[in-house]
Amino acid sequence: MTENPQPTTVPQDVVDRLGALPVANVGDAMQRLGVVEAEIGSVWRGARAAGPACTVEVAGGDNAGVHEALATLQPGQVLVVNGHGVRDRALVGELIAERLRARGCVGLVVDGAVRDVADLEEIGFPVFARAVTPAGPYRHGPFRVGVPVAIGGVVVHPGDVVVADGDGVAVVPAAEASEVLARAEAKHADETRIREGIVASVAAGPAPA
Repeated sequence: MTENPQPTTVPQDVVDRLGALPVANVGDAMQRLGVVEAEIGSVWRGARAAGPACTVEVAGGDNAGVHEALATLQPGQVLVVNGHGVRDRALVGELIAERLRARGCVGLVVDGAVRDVADLEEIGFPVFARAVTPAGPYRHGPFRVGVPVAIGGVVVHPGDVVVADGDGVAVVPAAEASEVLARAEAKHADETRIREGIVASVAAGPAPA
């Protein structure tokens, strides 16, 4: 089943600026309420992603809905899949990732498993998942596309901004994106100032006795 709600549109510059920040600062700016469970993380080192969510809920271990979501995916979006935490069937591998890239998808977050990690890293496609397994999926359904979904204890609505890096994943409600951005940038600037002060203090050495 595919639904077509009208998600709130977040300006691209807001998405880009959120994506340039550490996810830790974005999470702090939301009092950690939008941070996805730590078990869902990058499957290859250095992956980063930021974009509005395209959402799909699938039956555990079944990726029929992922294929259906390809038809609705817009360039710049992050595909968010509620796979109900099933770890023994990979919902996405290299071939689907290539199709996602061709549609302009900038990343994938899966509350479930994926496979072909070496290939995902080689093509540079950011993937964040709960598990990795070589076992492939079923493709029978049911599924729902374009609906609010739950991943790692966080509800994601279509159009919410998903940001992800080596620390994990955070979800910024679309209606709050500008406010969260302002707080996150202020947090980042403050931490940068403190870190620079610490570095300068160490470089200066101990004070004379």
